[in-house]
Amino acid sequence: MMNIKTISVGLCLFFGSMVGKAQVITPQAEQRAREIVSRMTLKEKIEYLSGYTSFSLRAIPRLSIPEIRLADGPQGIRNHAPNSTMYPSGILSASTWNRELVYRLGRGLGQDARARGVSILLGPGVNIYRAPLCGRNFEYFGEDPYLAGEAAKAYITGVQSEGVIATIKHFAANNQEWSRHHASSDIDERTLHEIYLPVFEKAVKEANVGAVMNSYNLLNGVHATEHKWLNIDLLRDTWGFKGILMSDWTSVYSAVGAANAGLDLEMPKGVFMNAGNLLPAIETGRVTEETINLKVQHILQTLIAYGLLDKEQQDRTIALDNPFSRRTALDLAREGVVLLKNTGNLLPLKGRTAVMGPNADRIPTGGGSGFVSPFSTVSVSQGLKGLQNKNTLLLTDDVIYDDIVAEFYTDSTRQTKGFVASYFKNKTLSGQPEVIRTEPSIDYDWKDGAPLDGFPVDGFSVRWTANYRSEVAGQLKLHIGGDDGYRLFVNDERVTGDWGNHSYSGREVELSVEANKEYRFRIEFYDNISSAIIRFNAYKLNEEKLRQGLAKVDNVVFCTGFNSNTEGEGFDRPFALAHYQELFIKKIASMHPNLVVVLNAGGGVDFTPWHEAAKAILMAWYPGQEGGQAIAEILTGKISPSGKLPISIERKWEDNPVYGSYYENLRAEIKRIDYSEGVFVGYRGYDRSGKEPFYPFGYGLSYSSFAYGNLAVEKVGDYQLAVSFEVKNTGKMDAAEVAQVYVHDVQSTVPRPLKELKGYEKVFLKKGESKRLSLVLDERAFSYYDMNLHRFVVEPGEFEILVGPDSRQLPLKATVTW
Repeated sequence: MMNIKTISVGLCLFFGSMVGKAQVITPQAEQRAREIVSRMTLKEKIEYLSGYTSFSLRAIPRLSIPEIRLADGPQGIRNHAPNSTMYPSGILSASTWNRELVYRLGRGLGQDARARGVSILLGPGVNIYRAPLCGRNFEYFGEDPYLAGEAAKAYITGVQSEGVIATIKHFAANNQEWSRHHASSDIDERTLHEIYLPVFEKAVKEANVGAVMNSYNLLNGVHATEHKWLNIDLLRDTWGFKGILMSDWTSVYSAVGAANAGLDLEMPKGVFMNAGNLLPAIETGRVTEETINLKVQHILQTLIAYGLLDKEQQDRTIALDNPFSRRTALDLAREGVVLLKNTGNLLPLKGRTAVMGPNADRIPTGGGSGFVSPFSTVSVSQGLKGLQNKNTLLLTDDVIYDDIVAEFYTDSTRQTKGFVASYFKNKTLSGQPEVIRTEPSIDYDWKDGAPLDGFPVDGFSVRWTANYRSEVAGQLKLHIGGDDGYRLFVNDERVTGDWGNHSYSGREVELSVEANKEYRFRIEFYDNISSAIIRFNAYKLNEEKLRQGLAKVDNVVFCTGFNSNTEGEGFDRPFALAHYQELFIKKIASMHPNLVVVLNAGGGVDFTPWHEAAKAILMAWYPGQEGGQAIAEILTGKISPSGKLPISIERKWEDNPVYGSYYENLRAEIKRIDYSEGVFVGYRGYDRSGKEPFYPFGYGLSYSSFAYGNLAVEKVGDYQLAVSFEVKNTGKMDAAEVAQVYVHDVQSTVPRPLKELKGYEKVFLKKGESKRLSLVLDERAFSYYDMNLHRFVVEPGEFEILVGPDSRQLPLKATVTW
C-alpha cells in the first residue's frame, strides 16, 4: 500500500519566520540618525561617505560612532582574520534547491562575521548567469530569477538573523567581467524587470536587505553609481529601500554624478566623494547639503537598526573555526554536487578505485572576492581514503609525475646544470643586466625586499634561460606563478603567463616533447610594487607508473577543471577546459574503461571533446573546504546525489541565446553590449530556438528514481493558485528529489517564454515512500512586464501548470483560466 504524506511547502510561513528575525529600519531609527547627523560638521559628514580603511567605516568617538568593519564575501569571510570557513560557491548553493540549507549558510556566514567583529558582509552576489564565460558566475545563483531570488532571500535572512548586515550585489546587470569598468549593458525595460531586477527587488521587499552594492558597469550608457533612475527612482522610491547604497570597490567615476544619483558610500576610499570635490560642489549649488545629510542618515539608520552603535561588534563566544559553519559547508556540498552522467550505473563505485588528476589532492575555488583561506580542507583523495582506504589507490600528480627541474642545463652543451639568471634594475628587461649568474631552480619569495644587494625593492626584472632534452618522448607539466608579471617561452614561443600588475597567480600547461630534441626555456619576470614572488616547476609524466597503477583498479576518478587562476573576478574564462586536460581525460579513457570525471567549474563547459570518454560525470562546482568528503560520500554511495543544475549547459557556445551579443556589439564611444536576446536567456532561449542543451536547466541524476502523480490545482484568491501533487521514491535507495513547477501562458499578445520556473520544493523520501507537496503560486507567477503600463500585468486567458524533475521532463500538467 502506498505510504503518502502531505507536505505544505509553507513558503510564506518559512520565510516569514526568518524575516521576522531580520532588523527593520524603523521611524525611531531614522529619527535617531537625523539627530546624530544634525550634530555633525559638514566635513565629518563628507568624510563619512567613504571608507576609512579598505574594509571599514570611520569612527567618530565624540558622537559614539564606532569603527564598522566590512568583509568579503559571498563564500566566506576574507578580511580581518587570516582564515575562515570556506563554504561552497554560490552556484553550488543554488544547485541544492534547498531554501533552509541556504538559510543555514547565511547564519553560518553571520556567525563567522561576528566572531571577527565584522558587521557588514559583502554578499550575496546575485547577477544572472547569462553566459558561461563570465568569470564570477561561480559566486552567483544561476540563470533563473525565481530560483536566484529564493536563494538570495534565504541567504540574506540567514545573515541578518545573526545581527550582521547583508549586501546584495552587483546592482545591476553586471553579467560579464570583461571590461567591467567600461562596458554598458544595454537592456530594455521589460527584460530588466523580468530577468535582471527581480532578485534585487525580492531582497529589498521580502528580505529587508540592509545594504545594496552598485556594479562597475554602465546600464544603458550610464554608470550604475551615477544612475538616478536605478538608485533613486527604482530602489528608493518604488521599492522603498532605506538601507545603505555603496559602491563596488573603485566603481565610482565622478563626485557630483554619484552624489546626486543616490550613492551613499564610496569604497574603499573617497577618491571622488571627498571634501576636495564635494565642498566646492556644495558652494556652487551643484550638490546640496541636504543630499549629503540624507546619505549619512541612510548609513547611520541602518547601523542603528542592527544595534551597531550600542553593542560590541565582536562576539568572542563564537569559535573562529566554527563547528556550525563547518557542518553547514559539508551539508551544502552534499546537496549541491550534480550527477550529470552515470552510464551503466558505474556509480556508486564498486571495487578498487584510483583517484587522480590536478584537483584530486586540493580543493579549488574561484578567484577574487570569492576566494577564502580555510583552516583546513578535505580533498577528494582524502575523502575516498577515509571511506574506503584499502580500496583507494592514489595516482595523484605527485605519484605519476617526476620532478625534472634538476634535468635543466644552462645551454645545449649540457655541461652545467641549472638556469642562467639575468637581473635588471628596471621592470622592462631593458639594456644590459646588472648581474648574471647560474641558479639551480626558480623559487623566490622576496616579499618586500630586494632580490640582490644593491637592487631596488620594487621595479626590477629577471630573465632565466635553460635547455631541456629528454631521451624518450613524453609529456611535461609546467607550472609558473608570480607576483607581479611572469611569462614562459619554449623555443621562443610564448606558452603561458600573466604579464601584468597583480597579486600572486599561477598558470599550468602541458607540453609534449620528442625524444632527443632540444627545448629552449625562457622565463621572464618583473616586480612592480610590494611583494615579489616567482616560481617555476617542471614535471614529466611517468607512463610506467601510470600503467601499473591503472592495471590494479576497477575504476578511475579523475579530478579536473578550473581554479582561481583561470576563473575569477576581473576576467572572463574560456568555455572549454584547457586542451591538455581534455587530452588527458581521453588518454585515461583509452587506458581504462571505467572513468569518472569530477569537474570543478563555476558554470557550463564544452563537454563535446571528451564527454563520450567518461562513463560518469560529477559537476562538483567549487565545493568548499569539506567538498572532498561530500564528493567521496556520493562516489561511494553513502548518500545519493541530489543537486540539480541552476543553469542550462549548451552543446557549443554558438548555441547559447546570447552568442553574438555577449561582448561589445554596438558601435559607440563606450563599449556597448546589446542584450538582443531579451527575456529569452538560458532555458527560455533554448525553448524558443529549439536547440537542445547538453544538459537542461533543473537537471540532475540520482541513485534512486521518482514518480510524479495526482496533480491538483485550485484557485484560492485573485491570481492565487494552490498546486499540489505526489512524488514517490520508486528506487532502491533513500534519496532527495527536487520537484519543479513551471507556468506556460498558452496564448499571449506579447512574446513570452514557453515556460518559466515559478515554484519548487526539495523533499527527502525513503525508498517506497510518497509525499504530497503543496505550494501557492501568486500573481507574479502568471504576469509579464508591460512596457506601456510600466508594471507587471496578467493577461486573461489559459495557463498550463507543468510539474516534473527538470525543465525538459514535466510529466504533470493542469490548466487554469484567469
